[in-house]
Amino acid sequence: MALKGRALYDFRSETEGEISIQQDEDLVVFSETSLDGWLQGQNSRGEMGLFPASYVEIIRPGIGTNHADYSGCPAASLGNQVSAYDSASPARSSGGSGFLSNPGSFEDDDDDDWDDWDDGCTVVEEPRAAGLGTNGHPPLNLSYPGAYPSQHMAFRPKPPLERQDSLASAKRGSMVGRNLNRFSCFVRSGVEAFILGDVPMMAKIAETYSIEMGPRGPQWKADPHPFACSVEDPTKQTKFKGIKSYISYKLTPTHSGSPVYRRYKHFDWLYNRLLHKFTVISVPHLPEKQATGRFEEDFIEKRKRRLILWMDHMTSHPVLSQYEGFQHFLSCLDDKQWKMGKRRAEKDEMVGASFLLTLQIPTEHQDLQDVEDRVDTFKAFSKKMDDSVLQLTTVASELVRKHAGGFRKDFQKLGSAFQAISQAFQMDPPFSSEALNSAISHTGRTYEAVGEMFAEQPKNDLFHMLDMLSLYQGLLSNFPDIIHLQKGAFAKVKESQRMSDEGRMVQDEADGIRRRCRVVGFALQAEMNHFHQRRELDFQHMMQSYLRQQILFYQRVAQQLEKALRMYDHL
Repeated sequence: MALKGRALYDFRSETEGEISIQQDEDLVVFSETSLDGWLQGQNSRGEMGLFPASYVEIIRPGIGTNHADYSGCPAASLGNQVSAYDSASPARSSGGSGFLSNPGSFEDDDDDDWDDWDDGCTVVEEPRAAGLGTNGHPPLNLSYPGAYPSQHMAFRPKPPLERQDSLASAKRGSMVGRNLNRFSCFVRSGVEAFILGDVPMMAKIAETYSIEMGPRGPQWKADPHPFACSVEDPTKQTKFKGIKSYISYKLTPTHSGSPVYRRYKHFDWLYNRLLHKFTVISVPHLPEKQATGRFEEDFIEKRKRRLILWMDHMTSHPVLSQYEGFQHFLSCLDDKQWKMGKRRAEKDEMVGASFLLTLQIPTEHQDLQDVEDRVDTFKAFSKKMDDSVLQLTTVASELVRKHAGGFRKDFQKLGSAFQAISQAFQMDPPFSSEALNSAISHTGRTYEAVGEMFAEQPKNDLFHMLDMLSLYQGLLSNFPDIIHLQKGAFAKVKESQRMSDEGRMVQDEADGIRRRCRVVGFALQAEMNHFHQRRELDFQHMMQSYLRQQILFYQRVAQQLEKALRMYDHL
């Protein structure tokens, strides 16, 4: 219910989504519950957006003014954007339930089997809008984004959100200022808290991931036990005596050799665990969801092809491939063990900013300016590549349409025209040549067959190209947010050094910020390095495969035409 409010101080908006307010201005507050220190409402000029909760007092009818204390309020959804997203994607709140039809597949008794976000999908594609987090998804915990995943962990209490005016600066003393944009992925991911030293050190860190120096700079240390995993045999299954239907996929990891059966919702559960945990890694997007036609052969085949590519990228990544939740997904055969592993993954404390505590970085010195220059170069490259991948996707998609439509029809029309010539020649028997008429008629049928060959050819080449391009569109779309994390870290280092030079911060604190920035910098460079390695292999394979299939296709076309030509040799 909307409430009346009054502005206590002037506030000037600095980012999209905020609105400016003036001292003593009357406001409409849409909800008394704050979102990490911010309220949503409307100013006297009719502008709607966000403003700091600590800058506003709520006016309660019949009671007078009462300055609301929002420091302990739970975070609420921002408008309909988050609530709509949550309702469209139950994966955010439920784990992957499965089935009993195959060994190595599961039914989770705590999942609502009637509310299946794949088998009963309500959306075709998840929206990307303002407020989405790293890797293109909303934060799983809006009250504090990933820095403190467990309510039982001790952490340094945060001071109330304050504007950095002279009064706030005097009160803060030597503290580096926090980013006021609470919807920045730098803040929501928890990386800001990590850089400022607000993420608590664990007494014992069970998992570690190493970065080492390679010929091209920092790189993830290779998985000591590399493996691959096949995705095969999409099979339609039923439950509830045939009322509910779904598709299962047979996964066979090479390091175990034991097949498991997983549904798309299992993949979706794993994907969300990955997003929640690996803040600075570009997690490949899953194939898109679809509301209708989920059991059509073409859609099932397309999803299988793209799940194969997704799995190849997962198993090739030195960090993602070693994640305990991923190994559990690939190997668990027992229903009870599946549930235990699922709960363990969901209670993982080393997620978001805490994941950065698991990284072991090289001792080699790196000049932060050199790192920033390298990141800027990669940023420009990734933007250009993203544009070019989109361009190639558009051209290839149009070519697919032409193969199935224009090319097919044109060759069929040409074949029909040749057939008409042959039929005309048969109408005057004394002057009719049986051999010539037969050759022309065969030529017509040949071109009709060529039209069908064009319609079928995209399944051999263009579909596979579009699958790879789709995967890279997803990977590239993750990097702006990941790069933003590093940019935010750079800014904190520069701010802390300036404060140290001015005597407002002890050098040890500034050095700590710089040290933690190095961790983020090494992780980003390692991820950039891995991306380039995969890109070179993937695009080499994609282009070779496309050209080979094109050559085979035109050879088959040429063979058909040569056969028709030989019919005219001995008339």
